[in-house]
Amino acid sequence: MQKITPCLWFDNNAEEAVNFYTSIFKNSKIGNISRYGEAGYEIHGKPAGTVMTIEFELNGHAFTALNGGPVFKFNEAISFQVGCESQEEVDYYWGKLSEGGDKKAQQCGWLKDKHGVSWQIVPTVLGKMLQDKDAKKSESVMKALLQMKKLDIKTLKQAYEQG
Repeated sequence: MQKITPCLWFDNNAEEAVNFYTSIFKNSKIGNISRYGEAGYEIHGKPAGTVMTIEFELNGHAFTALNGGPVFKFNEAISFQVGCESQEEVDYYWGKLSEGGDKKAQQCGWLKDKHGVSWQIVPTVLGKMLQDKDAKKSESVMKALLQMKKLDIKTLKQAYEQG
């Protein structure tokens, strides 16, 4: 069992969001669903039977989604990184997760999905290039990275080689 599980607070669309995420990540599943009862209605305002929490997994990582009401909203201070081995993976996750999302929030591999959750779609090779001991190479990669929304591995590798 995972020791730390992220809990995502949604207004009232947790079930829709969980269905969206589990449709994108291939090794995913929906687990237990708890529902609001009569108790606490004066606090939560949700009709009895409404989804309260949903346990789900994305690529084997456990999450909980909560229908908590409009009190809190997502922001970029928290994001989920998706490590990609190929440009095809970058394109797939970027395309699926950005669908219906905030186009203005796209920069350097970051995107905000239609539910307001921030994601980083990152080629695994990027970290190696940015951590290279040759400062010219890593700086050249950073300059290329800052010009991108969706990351392009070929362009990043060209910048690395020219650095």
